[in-house]
Amino acid sequence: MLEVVGLRKSYGDLIAVDGVSLKAGKGETIGLLGPNGAGKTTTVSIIAGLVRADAGEVRIGGRILKGDTDSAKRDIGLVPQDLGLYEEMSARENLHLFGALYHLSGAHLNHAMDEALELVGLKERAKDKVMDFSGGMKRRLNLAAALLHDPQLLLLDEPTVGVDPQSRNAIFDNLEILKKRGKTLLYTTHYMEEAERLCDRLVIIDHGKVVADDTLQGLHRMVPVVSLLKIELEDGKLDGLCVEDLRAVSGVASVELRGEILRIGVRDLATDSAGILQWLVDRGHPFQHLASERASLETVFLNLTGRSLRD
Repeated sequence: MLEVVGLRKSYGDLIAVDGVSLKAGKGETIGLLGPNGAGKTTTVSIIAGLVRADAGEVRIGGRILKGDTDSAKRDIGLVPQDLGLYEEMSARENLHLFGALYHLSGAHLNHAMDEALELVGLKERAKDKVMDFSGGMKRRLNLAAALLHDPQLLLLDEPTVGVDPQSRNAIFDNLEILKKRGKTLLYTTHYMEEAERLCDRLVIIDHGKVVADDTLQGLHRMVPVVSLLKIELEDGKLDGLCVEDLRAVSGVASVELRGEILRIGVRDLATDSAGILQWLVDRGHPFQHLASERASLETVFLNLTGRSLRD
């Protein structure tokens, strides 16, 4: 449904997007992740036709997107990072305006508004002014406005910023319904748990370049620590434990000791764990509790983009 090839955009000496390429199939949700200033919003703006690229192509359904009046843009719905609503107007009046911009009118527009309000759970508040809505309700109305013309591709630029957990969960439910209807979603977010829940594939960009494009499972294979063993040693069995010797054990990628608890990063949980546990027992460090967990997407993200602050 969407193919981006070699996008490039600079502002003077600043290169905002540097050769970005990605694909999204019908009914697929692609997460676009990156630190502040990585080029996410610029990439989305180029795809939406709001910013002209210096180089590269955007293809919608196999057709190259050309110019502001290209009819292919009717297949795109944009949910911007900033709310695009009129506070003094009601929810339905806002939708009527946005629908008219897509040349919708009459019974067709009324049906589209009813369906969009029903989806986002605002049908009972349709006549209320937006100024009286909570932040989460505004975000949901923002989504409804992007759906009126029944786009096949939905671009969502951090659509849950500043909303309460209930509204965020409602937006997730809305997006999962749209995905089941065959919509293609391109989703940018800073919330790793959102990306893990919603996305079929993740594209991570940094300094305007794609640094990873894979499934969540594939991304985990790119970092040295895939799983974490949390081992609680028996009381008094910590004495004499040499962390440096433990780091040299086969399969150990990292070791952290917090009180009586060892946190050991391993590459392959199935093949590495037995040898590590036996090493501890053989050296007089039996354990009383053992747990394992997978490295988080946040760990993967920080390994790929670094830990320094971005302003």
